[in-house]
Order: sequence, then structure tokens, then C-alpha cells
Amino acid sequence: MSKKKTSAQPPAKFTGIQLREIATGAAGPKAVKIALSHIKEEVGVLKGMKVLKMLNQFDGFDCPGCAWPDPDEKRAFLAEYCENGAKAVAEEATTKKADPSFFTQHSVEALGEWSDYELSKSGRLTHPMLLREGETHYRAISWTDAFDLIASELNALGSPDEAIFYTSGRTSNEAAFLYQLFVRQFGTNNLPDCSNMCHESSGAALDATLGIGKGSVRLDDFDHAKVIVVMGQNPGTNHPRMLSALRKARESGAHIVTVNPLPESGLMNFRDPQDPIDWVGQGTDLTTEFVQVKINGDLAFLKATMYIMLQEEKKNPGTVFDHEFIRNKTHGYDKFITDLDEADLSELSESCGISIRQITRFAQLMIKHDKVIVCWAMGLTQHKNGVANIQEIVNLLLLKGSIGRPGAGTCPVRGHSNVQGDRTMGIWEKPRPEFLDKLDETFAFKSPREHGFDVVESIAAMHKGKASVFFGMGGNFLSATPDTEFTAEALRQCRLTVHVSTKTNRSHLIHGKQALILPCLGRSEKDQQQSGNQFVSVENSMGVVSRSMGDLTPCSPHLLSEVAIVCGLARATLGSQSSVAWEDMASDYDRIRDGIEKVISGFDDFNLRVRKKGGFYLPNNTYQGDFGSTHTGKANFTVNQAARHHLAKGRYLMMTIRTHDQYNTTVYGLDDRYRGISNERRVVLMNSEDMANQQLAVLGVVDLVSHFNGEKRRAERFLIVPYNIPQGNVATYFPEANVLVPLGLTADKSNTPASKSVEVSVELVKDT
Repeated sequence: MSKKKTSAQPPAKFTGIQLREIATGAAGPKAVKIALSHIKEEVGVLKGMKVLKMLNQFDGFDCPGCAWPDPDEKRAFLAEYCENGAKAVAEEATTKKADPSFFTQHSVEALGEWSDYELSKSGRLTHPMLLREGETHYRAISWTDAFDLIASELNALGSPDEAIFYTSGRTSNEAAFLYQLFVRQFGTNNLPDCSNMCHESSGAALDATLGIGKGSVRLDDFDHAKVIVVMGQNPGTNHPRMLSALRKARESGAHIVTVNPLPESGLMNFRDPQDPIDWVGQGTDLTTEFVQVKINGDLAFLKATMYIMLQEEKKNPGTVFDHEFIRNKTHGYDKFITDLDEADLSELSESCGISIRQITRFAQLMIKHDKVIVCWAMGLTQHKNGVANIQEIVNLLLLKGSIGRPGAGTCPVRGHSNVQGDRTMGIWEKPRPEFLDKLDETFAFKSPREHGFDVVESIAAMHKGKASVFFGMGGNFLSATPDTEFTAEALRQCRLTVHVSTKTNRSHLIHGKQALILPCLGRSEKDQQQSGNQFVSVENSMGVVSRSMGDLTPCSPHLLSEVAIVCGLARATLGSQSSVAWEDMASDYDRIRDGIEKVISGFDDFNLRVRKKGGFYLPNNTYQGDFGSTHTGKANFTVNQAARHHLAKGRYLMMTIRTHDQYNTTVYGLDDRYRGISNERRVVLMNSEDMANQQLAVLGVVDLVSHFNGEKRRAERFLIVPYNIPQGNVATYFPEANVLVPLGLTADKSNTPASKSVEVSVELVKDT
């Protein structure tokens, strides 16, 4: 093995920053031009046009990017995708290849010096690759030998609970269902997934208060809403197609209120890239009220809003709250109101950083309207009080009766394209007994009942030597998780680490004693099995299950589908212990869907309905205004307290964010166009007054140091960029800043890493 330990963090080197004017709007012809430039560079014009024509179409494939829903009835002829969707497809359909010769040429140590951007640009993986103990280079291995190696390591464990089976959000429903079936037949519930790091707080809050861990609205509800509140979310970068829905709502007269520490360009003005007429105009101003809260000031803002509403309700009873809805549909109102009436408005205003005058303006909107949709993403979930943040949104909507009616409800905007579907399929470390009962009945075995490890618990278990085999079904586990150096140490403790991937990433370089990379088909590629071409299904952010079928020739004949990989692994590991016909499942995906139909509610006539244009909606009690599945049989008000961050002098509250040129941990380029930052990722956004108080210059070089329970974590060499962010707050990009997020700093109840509220100091580097 190499004497030098491969770096777990991206290299701390600068790439030539340029600061430009911050964009005043999003999309338009610039987005089209950049999307096409990525397609041209990676795929070529002719192949690129072919693949884009199929993207998000009824008879095409689902975008491997975000989970924003497609329109139910009509799809744009050529452009039912966004700039970042085109980038994702360009990355997947690239003509570049990381074949065995690539790994012969580059050692693991050498690749560790590459940036995440450079790794991503290395090309598609073409063969299964093995890194043996003591060796410095990956080398090709056959699929049979790869499966046998994994099976040997799994079957040698003292307990099935010593293995970790991670899942990213891009895995199809069919692959996810078989994956969890295999893992449970193997004997464990150690099924952590990317939800643990993202919307787990949403699921925990919504399940407890409304009876289902999903949102309550459909896309056409945006056409009827009078107020849309977008909290802790940057749609212009993370879910660009959402801007079209917001534009349509705005043109219909809806108020759009943005609550966020940063003024994101995509929510300020939007020029529709699908409408050439809009390219030459002024675009549509989306946000009617920008509420620039301090980081994690959202709950205080919501509580202050409801306090003002309560005072108005007391003056004019029955004019503000929907008492009929509250009486018939909810539980806990009196306790909630008692706590709310004792709130200190001035204190709440100070906590969130918003004036009482502006809070009152927002409260008046809530008083006037009951067709209200509240959308949110990681800006609310990744805090210690992440669950409480979402529960407070539910409180606001319950007061107005704004759940279960057209144009109103909860809208957690999911990230990866099938992250919600993975959970529906049973990818969860805390499975419900009724799900396991149906699984056992259908497949004739006894599932383990003890809860497994989530992501944070998995890292801790590997670090302590309690788990020694890690299997990752997609994703970039190391770069996605908190506490980068600690996580790297945990992975290095393993006997074997395995990653199912399409492209090289940093997780392949931080490995156990042995490591495997298993290359899989992309969404855009044909999936040819024994019974013919196959399709898979996915579930979007609003509970629609639809089919996805690629049309491109696979980039290598040595690729397997995710389904085939799971079935091959199951056959090799379980052998005669399993009565599941894995070969039949792999040869004809209809048989998998037959199994899903028997186990999971809402999938009646699955194979028939999924073949219909647009697919079908899964049952959702909250959409119907039915809350009978909660522990009280009604929607539950909750009492939540606003977060208090008492920072020492010279310290800041840091949140991690994405650039416009990345999706999750995949880096497409080095620009953050809408924020005016080009050719650099190692930056920290700071308030100008904070910079002046600490005598820090524009583009000064600093180290960031996080402080947690007496521990310090350091991220080296960042450039200071002055930005419109509240005093006392800073923002940095992940994965570069993930090293600063302590593993022990997690949300109550959901255990989600609190990547949006990390206490840091900014230390000037003098010898630059």
C-alpha cells in the first residue's frame, strides 16, 4: 500500500477566482447556451440532441438530477428539463471513459491529488475494478469474481449487523426493492440512505403531525395557491424547473415569499428558457417579499408570525383561524395556543433578524389567505432543531386549515430523483412492522426486526470496528457525509468497501483493506435483459410513480444494471438459503413489480398503471385531508421553541451550500454564476461588516475552524468573498466544508447532520 495516506478532503489549492456582478435573475438564453456547451463537450451535438429529446418525456427516461415533478398532462416538445438536468445527462452520456488503462496509469494516491471536478471529468467507468490489500492501483476483475469476493466477506462476518448497505437517491424502485429484500434476507436492517442526511427531519415531523412523511400537494396546486412560501431553498440551482411553476403562479396573482439567509437570484427574476419570447423581455419577478432571516431563524420567524395572527384572532374571533377545521381535524390546539400567547415578540424578532414591521406584513398575508403552500429544503432540515422547524410550518398551515384543500399544503422539495421512491420501497433502517410482515409473507422468510444503523450511526459503527463491510448502492458516501476525516478513518477500518457507480469519485480513493468499484448502467442507457429491453420506475417529490427507459447504447459491454448487480450479489451471498428467484427477477423487471404490488400499499395493477403516460399517484392521506393514521387520529399541533445560538466573540454560524455548477457532490464546473463567483470553490461568503470588524480583506486567505464540545476541526485555505448575508453568518460550499461538520452535531429525533448550523471561527493565513 502507498506510504502516503490519500487525502480525504479535496486538495486545498486555488484555481483562479474571478468575482463578477451578481446575477439579477435566472435561466433565460444564458442557461440554454451553457447547457448546450456541456452537451457539446461531453457528448457531441448529434448524440446530445438525441438524449435530450428523451429526457423527462413520457416514453423517455427520468432525469438523474432532482425530483421535481413533470407536468401530468403535457410535456414540452424538446425541453422538459433544466440547465442542470442537461449537465447531469451530459456527465452520464459522456464519451470519456475511465477504463482499466486509466487506473493502470493513475494510482489511488495520485488520484487523491485530483479535485472532485477533475475526478468527475475522468469519464464513465467501464469494468468492475478491484484494489487488493497492499496494492496501489485498481485493476479489472470479472463480475463473477467480484460477487464471490463480496459474498465471501459478508458470509465471514460474525453477524449480519457488521455490514452496512447504503443507498443513494438515484436508485430505481425496482433496484431498491430488491436491494432491501436481499439485505433483510441476509439478516440486517442496516440500510442507511441519503434521506438520513437530507429530508429525514421532514419525514419525522410530517409523519408525527400529519400521518405520512411526504408532502400534501400536487403540481397543479401551485395554479390555485394565493401565497407560496419558499423557505431554506434555492430552486434556481437545486430545482430549476420549479421556477416555471412559480412563474405561472405569480402571473396568476399569487404572492411568493422567500425566507432565506441569502437572496438567491433564481427566486428574484426568471426568464423561461423554454420560451424564446421571454429571452428578450424583462422576465418575471417572482419574489414579492424577501425575508432575510438569520441562519436557523426560521422557527422564530414563523412563531412571531403566528403570535401576531393570534392577537388579531383575539380581537376579531373567527376571522383569522379556521376553527371548524381545528375542531374537527386537529389535536393539541389549546396547549399550542397557550404557549404561543406567552411568546415574546421582540425576542423572536431579534432571534430571526427580521423587524416586527416585516413580520407583520407577512402575518397579514397569512390572515387574509388560506390557500397557502409552504415549500422547504435543506435550509430547514439540517439543524439540531430541524424537526421542530418543519413542525412549526405544520402549525401555521393547521391554523388556516391549509392542508387537504386545493392550492394549499406542505411541499418538502426532495433532492435526488428517486430518494422518495427508495424510502417507499423499504430502504429504511427503521422499517414498519406491517411492511416487514408483508415482505415475509410474500417471500417466505423472517425479516430482522431490530432497527439498523442510519448514516451517522453507520459511520460510528465502522469507526469502532463494529461494522467491517461497507456496500454503497450509488452516491459518493465520503463526500456526502459530515466530519470528513472521521468518516475516512471509519471507512479505512473496514475489511471491504464496495461502491456501485457510473463515474470515479473520492469515495473510491478512501477505502477499506480491499475495495471494489462496480460500474452500472446510467438512466439514459438501454437495459437489455433476457426477456428484452427493460424499464424501471421512479417516484417524484409529489408521489407520482412513472416509468423511465433509456435509449442509448451502453458506454461499455461490461456494465450491469443495478437490478442485475443486486441479483448477482444475492445469488452469490445467499445461495440456497433464499427461495427468491433472483435470475427471473433480473431477466424480467415485471416480476419485480409483481412483488412490489404484493408488499406495498398503493401499487395495485402496478405493471398496468406504470405503463400509462405520466404514471400514477400513490395514496396520500394528507392530500385528502385525512389524518387518521397519526397516533391521535388527527393532525397534531406541537409546541416548539426557537433556536438560540450563543456564539463566542469572533465566531460565526456557518451553513454549507451548493454552487450552481454542482448537483449534490457531483461538480460540473467551477462557477457559481448566479452568485457572481467564477473559477473557484474554496470560498467563504461573509458580511462586509464582519470582515471589517475582523480586519479581513476581500479575497483574503483564511482557515475555517469549527468548534463543538471542545473539539476543533479545520478546513484550510479559503478565500473571503463579501456577500449579502446576515451579520454573524457565513456560507461555504460542500463537500469542501463537510470536514467542519461534527458527526455528533445532529437534529433531534431525525439524527440528520446539522450541516447548516456549525459554529466556526475565521483565521487569517499570514504566509500566503
